[in-house]
Amino acid sequence: MINFTTIKWKNFLSTGNAWTEIDFERSPSTLIIGENGSGKSTLLDALTFALFNKPFRNVAKPQLINTINGKNCLVEISFSIGSKNYTIRRGLQPRVFDITVNGEQIDKNANIRDFQKYLEESILKLNYKSFTQIVMLGSASFTPFMQLHLGARREIIEDILDISIFTSMNKVLKDKLADLENKVRIIEGEIDVAKQKAAIQEQYIQTLEDDKSTKVNEIQETIKETNEQIETATNAAGIITKEKEALGNVEEKKRQLETYRTKFEGQIQKHRRDLDFFHNTDECPTCQQGIEHDHKEIMTQRDEEKISELEKALQELNTQYSDIDILVNKKLELDSQIMDANNEVITQQRILQRLQLELNDTETKTGNITEEKTKLKTLAKDALGKTKDRTELSETGHYYDVAKSMLQDTGIKTKIIKAYLPIINKLVNKYLQAMDFFVQFDLDETFKETIKSRHRDKFSYASFSEGEKQRIDLALVFTWRTIAKMKNSASTNILLLDEVFDSSLDVNGTEFVMELLNTIGDDTNVFVISHKGDQLFDKFRSVVRFEKRQNYSVLENRKMENDFGKG
Repeated sequence: MINFTTIKWKNFLSTGNAWTEIDFERSPSTLIIGENGSGKSTLLDALTFALFNKPFRNVAKPQLINTINGKNCLVEISFSIGSKNYTIRRGLQPRVFDITVNGEQIDKNANIRDFQKYLEESILKLNYKSFTQIVMLGSASFTPFMQLHLGARREIIEDILDISIFTSMNKVLKDKLADLENKVRIIEGEIDVAKQKAAIQEQYIQTLEDDKSTKVNEIQETIKETNEQIETATNAAGIITKEKEALGNVEEKKRQLETYRTKFEGQIQKHRRDLDFFHNTDECPTCQQGIEHDHKEIMTQRDEEKISELEKALQELNTQYSDIDILVNKKLELDSQIMDANNEVITQQRILQRLQLELNDTETKTGNITEEKTKLKTLAKDALGKTKDRTELSETGHYYDVAKSMLQDTGIKTKIIKAYLPIINKLVNKYLQAMDFFVQFDLDETFKETIKSRHRDKFSYASFSEGEKQRIDLALVFTWRTIAKMKNSASTNILLLDEVFDSSLDVNGTEFVMELLNTIGDDTNVFVISHKGDQLFDKFRSVVRFEKRQNYSVLENRKMENDFGKG
């Protein structure tokens, strides 16, 4: 709750260089009287100017400076929120905007606009529109709730219900989604490049292998022509070697399969943990919001499907592992056969040595195929990693989309508003009945109103008289204040009514409104600005009078206490 204590101003509008000060805690009910142009309504402009840098009435900001003195326009307001005491000083000629908390001035590193945003969002937690709807009523420049467009109505109700944070969160989420989409575009380009590099490397390796095979065949043909026996032994060794080479690096494949098996088992465990979470948890541990049943169903199904897919993949991988293990053993057997063939070749050492040197020379000149294959594996791994990154980004995008749907106007906010609408409508009708105005007033979730008479005839707000409109406006002000107290979001200790008794309300209406004002609670101090001082004098505990002296608005020095309105 914002507890306003004092406000004072000088060189503001028609006020001179001497301070004019109002004690907001002087009395539960205060009547402000004075002749036209005496400065009664200056309080409204000073209050909104100090808090929001704009007057309550349609007054251009340069016109706020007293035209006689022309400088040192200054407003100072003090209030407390919880254990913190705040003072705001705002002025023109020179420009002033300072905030102190518990006697320490806040360092404003940012510009004035950002500092104002900090005041509204972090301290007051109210903007101008919401503040005026729950604190003020009256003045020709004031726009009542019923005359606002639907979007402005929503903004005010969101502030009062303290759910505007979801709008800010949605804006942040939109920025994150845009950044995510950009990252996806970049990673997809990188994946394409990585795949192209791998394809080129595969083609190069195939060329090396073809060249090597051709040269080896030529050497083997020379061996055959030299010696039948050597030719036979060498051919046998070559065939076995080719068979071995055809197997490839099966040991590495075996290790890869072992790695994948460990990874799949880990993923299965993760999804089982997620599945246990959605089975056993009904409330989000982060935001404390309930997890919707549909969402739990979706996430549970997803995890079950993932587990099934991974278990199937693990089964297939185990089969591959058995097959590759056979190949590893076969490769060992081929190694043994190669050794036997080489032992036979050793008997012909002189020829064998010459041919082996020639063969080795050929392999060197045709390139290191093993090294190139290692490069290929690196390229393939890079492409796989980027593909995994894209998958993770896609999953993140899915979560963002879910959060976006929750943060939209049709999501969480609407559910909260729906919960409070019956209370809001009940309160509005309660206050209308208290003012002897028997209609059925209802706001729907789009903030459109329906007004019906006892005979179920439908009316619009515009069709009512000014006095009836005044009662509707008052009922809404009282309602917003009651809801704000319930939510402890935007409640204040002051209510300012400007000339609400002067034109639109008849005698009965005045009595009904006074009865309402006497029931709004001890924590609210009501200030009523009126020309009807003679009619209202005995209804208030305290009276403040403004006068015009030598072209300056002056607050009477004596404190006028009224004994008639204390009951």
